[in-house]
Amino acid sequence: MSIWLEESHTPGYRVLWKINEILWREQTKYQELMVVDTLEFGRALVLDGAVQTTERDEFIYHEMISHVALNSHPNPRQVLIIGGGDGGTLREVLRHPGIERVDMVEIDQRVVELSKQYLPTIASGFDDPRAHVHFEDGVRFVKESKKRYDLIIVDSSDPVGPAVELFGLDFYRDAFGVLTADGIMVAQAESPIYYKAYLQKVWRNIKSTFPIGYVYLASIPTYVSGFWSFVIGSKCHDPRSVRGDKPSLFGLKYYTEEVHRASFVIPPFVLGVLDEA
Repeated sequence: MSIWLEESHTPGYRVLWKINEILWREQTKYQELMVVDTLEFGRALVLDGAVQTTERDEFIYHEMISHVALNSHPNPRQVLIIGGGDGGTLREVLRHPGIERVDMVEIDQRVVELSKQYLPTIASGFDDPRAHVHFEDGVRFVKESKKRYDLIIVDSSDPVGPAVELFGLDFYRDAFGVLTADGIMVAQAESPIYYKAYLQKVWRNIKSTFPIGYVYLASIPTYVSGFWSFVIGSKCHDPRSVRGDKPSLFGLKYYTEEVHRASFVIPPFVLGVLDEA
């Protein structure tokens, strides 16, 4: 008997995933959580019916949400990750030897626990002594934080359920306040084709909060349409530029300096989406 996971996005767009096995399924305090073994993309983390990451292509998303900001900041030492319970973004941030501490705030502890158990190649950074995990609401953590960070990465799930407030303007203003004087913030901003309203919302938030703001793009096969956007805000550094004094990172599969610069080349139709905002 075949097992298929149906991932619904819009009234006219659905994706079917062939599943070899459902490895784990539960209703946590916050969401339905599954870990499945897919036919073609390896193990996958699924939240509320939406695929969050897969073993086959997770590196694209995690490298692009991390290294673009890290390589445009002169000396990032203190990093805050909001969300990212699978651990992939944490793993990429910790590749940089200058990082002294990473605070990761994930509201659902079970995401971290099951990622460690079933997705160990993604969740490989949790044992690093520089990593400090907080199981609480990211919006409240930022609002109440007394610390200052060089970089904030918003690695949120889709803007529904526990992640919805991470797309609000108040959160962006609070995040600006806990950044250092030359801090940078980056957030995933959904598909510019299927969820352009969310991209526009994040873009408006960044532009109204930061003096410097840009959108950049990557191709991530497992996400809706495969065409994905990120929005980056900076207090003073140009995130389009790769600093020349960064150490070489080995083992990367997608990110390069050339990809960094090219990701900021935006097609006219996406520019139109931003102009509408």
